[in-house]
Amino acid sequence: MKKILLVVFLLVSCTSWSAEFKAGIASRVITPPLPFWLTGFASRTKPATEVLHDLWAKALVIEENRNSRIVIVTTDLLGLSHEVSEEIAGRVIRKYGLNRSQLLLSSSHTHSGPVVWPSLSMIFDFNNEDQKVVAGYARKLTDDIVSVIDSAMSHLAPVKVWSGHGSADFAMNRRQLTENGIINGKNPEGPVDHDVPVLKITTPGGELKAVLFGYACHNTTIQGNSYLINGDYAGFAQLDLQKTYPGATAMFFMGCGADQNPQPRGTAALAMQHGKSLSEAVQKVLSGDLHLVHPPIRTDFTTADLEFRPFELNSFQKDMLSTDIYVQRRAKIMLEAYNKGWDVGHFRYPIQVARFNNDLTLLAMSDEVVVDYSLNIKKEFNNENLLVAAYCTELMCYIPTLRILKEGGYEADSSMIYYGLPGPFTNNAEENILNAIRRIMKHVGAKPSKKGR
Repeated sequence: MKKILLVVFLLVSCTSWSAEFKAGIASRVITPPLPFWLTGFASRTKPATEVLHDLWAKALVIEENRNSRIVIVTTDLLGLSHEVSEEIAGRVIRKYGLNRSQLLLSSSHTHSGPVVWPSLSMIFDFNNEDQKVVAGYARKLTDDIVSVIDSAMSHLAPVKVWSGHGSADFAMNRRQLTENGIINGKNPEGPVDHDVPVLKITTPGGELKAVLFGYACHNTTIQGNSYLINGDYAGFAQLDLQKTYPGATAMFFMGCGADQNPQPRGTAALAMQHGKSLSEAVQKVLSGDLHLVHPPIRTDFTTADLEFRPFELNSFQKDMLSTDIYVQRRAKIMLEAYNKGWDVGHFRYPIQVARFNNDLTLLAMSDEVVVDYSLNIKKEFNNENLLVAAYCTELMCYIPTLRILKEGGYEADSSMIYYGLPGPFTNNAEENILNAIRRIMKHVGAKPSKKGR
């Protein structure tokens, strides 16, 4: 009798353990109709007319119950506009009763993907027909992402969740110091983050259903002279993983790679090479020792208030006479805002976190975040199994640290021209962001190490 009870107990315990989470996984093609304008490089002069491979939106829902769940969406896009992000969030929150912190939207930052209007609209001067096409795509993209979340929500099944880390080495810091200041070049001595965090989703019996992985490197192996739609190295890595594991869905999130470039770079062949390298790093993790992740899932979402340096009206009046079309366009936006009485001195910066018990913490930062942030946050919270993602929620500008603001260069200053923003942030931007991160990390139970600070 005791043996029977022991067997029953073990069976019940095993069943309960294996069904701690349910997950739903779905994918949808979001390749635009051709011809279509690509984004990310201002040098392009015509729309794309060919597809190297399709682009995808993918959704992964992981839940214990309605109060303990996260919806993660990855997209093969440069980034989402504020408009698209807000519309998706509003619709999904109303439909499923989510908190805003339970929806994580991310983009791979491929520069061989479509315009997501009006993100980075400064680099375009569309005619009426082109404007209608890109605006129509943004509306359809919104519907498609909501649809892929619907599909994932409707296919929940018991799963196990595992976490591990690997490494890839093709990212190189691009902030090169020259006699004329910082340029976008090669800085092999500069800071990098070669971590490849991996989240493995399996059935209770061990069948691989999905893998979520990341890397901190600009998704720009292929340059502005290419007019082929594709997901660059991140797209090729996902394709290779799905070929290696038939029936599984591979999902990529970009880390804090705003000042990191793939090396070498310049061709589709090199993008495939880097994608294969990243895929192999993920495969090594999947075949090794991973840590089981348990519920509950605790989430939080906040914004940090950032300020731009004082608005110089006279400088923008001078810029209206510039021969640089992008400088002139930025000046026009700033002067129109000034004359309409709009406040362009502040920036609302979204940050969110999802913590799985004490096993795993996923920190998601918006916009183009430089690598210092992930390195410093991991150091401060070095007791946490921490995954740091950037390019989440929306894409509005670069997010530099104080070090980079003081050094200057593209990430701190001139990139703001192409994003149509006033100029560099004030020197307290990094501290405001880190304080906001500390608040939400504390709220979900993550604690900094005493040595980390």
